[in-house]
Amino acid sequence: MQGTRAIAVSEITRKFGPLTAVDRVSFDVGEGEFFGFLGPNGAGKTTLIRMLTTLLVPTGGNAVVSGWDVAREPAEVRKRIGVVPQAMTSDLDLTGYENMDLYGRFYGIHARDRKERIRSLLDMVGLAQRANDLVATYSGGMRRRLEIARVLVHRPALLFLDEPTIGLDPQSRHVVWDFLRKLIEGDSMTIFLTTHYMEEAETLCGRVAIIDAGKIIAMGSPAELKAGIPGKDIVSLAVGNASTELAEALGGLPFVHEVRPEDGVFRIFVDSGARNLPALIDAVRASGGAILSATVHEQSLEDVFIHYTGKSIREEEARKVSFFVGAGVPQKLG
Repeated sequence: MQGTRAIAVSEITRKFGPLTAVDRVSFDVGEGEFFGFLGPNGAGKTTLIRMLTTLLVPTGGNAVVSGWDVAREPAEVRKRIGVVPQAMTSDLDLTGYENMDLYGRFYGIHARDRKERIRSLLDMVGLAQRANDLVATYSGGMRRRLEIARVLVHRPALLFLDEPTIGLDPQSRHVVWDFLRKLIEGDSMTIFLTTHYMEEAETLCGRVAIIDAGKIIAMGSPAELKAGIPGKDIVSLAVGNASTELAEALGGLPFVHEVRPEDGVFRIFVDSGARNLPALIDAVRASGGAILSATVHEQSLEDVFIHYTGKSIREEEARKVSFFVGAGVPQKLG
């Protein structure tokens, strides 16, 4: 492996017939980094992660994971990675311990080492007291924590998480986040995450690549991405009698960086939303508009996505998909 890169991807592409699911994507992930791919469902995230974990052969380009080429040396890659797919894959008819023990046997871990490792991991994820209960009795959050712990039995150097908290309630999602933070702090593990949850990417990832329609549209730390768009705050004004003239008037104010009309709502990028809100309201009224509602918020990764694509990421309801077919792959092709 060159330097300290855990993942090195160059111009990787995947086509399904006429559909290009991943289009010449390039990026690096450093060892010990928590790196995220953020984008809506169907953006190409799962197709990308399936190529990096050797389940799909790239149509073009190449990728090196933990020092091994994913296309030419898939067996070596698999020894060094752990994968948590979107779909829950733990066996409901086995206990939590049995699920983990079976996984350890697949990797040829000695019985004594396997037992010690499983007990330690179950304690780490707060499931030691439920180790001998059937997984069928676990909640969604407990089952997800088990599946993350399970792929750590063989001590992988790199962990792939594909939408790990999709479908979980907010409380369970935060429990998983806390565990992942402890994991990377304690083991200096490299983690590659895909998600369409803004807060998840912003909370966990040191760097984020935003992907849409199979292409990376922006990449950097959450702070860098937000700093790259105009203004620090966004004021959203729902206005009656909205007009082009009103948008131009608002855009002419000295503290306004940009105005985006969206179906009767003006998204106004400013340096200090709270301080400048009264002046914005006065400007609307002076131009004959009527304020229906006003909100102020700090810029988020959602705003970065909107800035580059002109649309928002939809918080879509979880879909039951097979990791081996993959979200975003047309049914007839899958």
